[in-house]
Amino acid sequence: MADLNPISAWRRFLALPNENRFKTVAIAFIVSAVCALLVSGATVVLRPIQAANRAAEQQARLEALVAGIPGMTQLLEQSGGALSTVVVNLNKGRAADDITPETLPAALDNAANWKTLTPGEDTAGIGRRPDFVQIYLLRNDAGDIELALLPISGAGYVGPINGILALNGDMNTIAGLAITDQVETPGLGGRIEEPAFLAQFAGTEIADPSGNIRFAVAHGNAGNAYEVDGITGATRTSNALTRTIRFWLGPDGYGPLIAAIKRGEF
Repeated sequence: MADLNPISAWRRFLALPNENRFKTVAIAFIVSAVCALLVSGATVVLRPIQAANRAAEQQARLEALVAGIPGMTQLLEQSGGALSTVVVNLNKGRAADDITPETLPAALDNAANWKTLTPGEDTAGIGRRPDFVQIYLLRNDAGDIELALLPISGAGYVGPINGILALNGDMNTIAGLAITDQVETPGLGGRIEEPAFLAQFAGTEIADPSGNIRFAVAHGNAGNAYEVDGITGATRTSNALTRTIRFWLGPDGYGPLIAAIKRGEF
């Protein structure tokens, strides 16, 4: 009668010569399966830690961005030491009625809460745009908005570029820019996150008196109040950043929100 004891079967397997083809294949399969389980387990265990680290990194960039804007640190202290967080409806240009920062991820899992952009609209190269976005506001004692931090994203030359654009209370002057994620070519397009490049955004105007968005990363030195110096050898990344910022400041991005703030309705 065959011995069906699994322990006995395992001992017989181990007793096979190391040159046995079945034993070699089986050992390779077992090692691969164990490694796959370990990797999967580590991914599950580390995912919350990675999410927390990303959130902490973004918060640190926000704080650094605000700290680098003249007078903003004092305003932040006066406001209680924190930026207010608001989820905005981009289509309506106002605060979302029933979506909070806590429920935003679930809302964005719903494809109905995204707008598919036409080629003519999609100057940032993102394909589709969420209807709801979490922004950060800093108000003075009178309740007026002194600073708005607006997340932006677009397609760079190599891959996605993500950042946070800070606008002064007039909603027409850039207070600063932080690049939170990019994979552009090191030493060329990757320089968009260097402090020297980002420092020149402060004070740059967005639109002319007629309301036309004129912001641009120049091909060379800035030639007017709407431009910042470009990066030598990184024309495509510079163009991508120009298109990204123009998209998010335009009618398919934060345009309706900016107009509402200027009218004193937000």
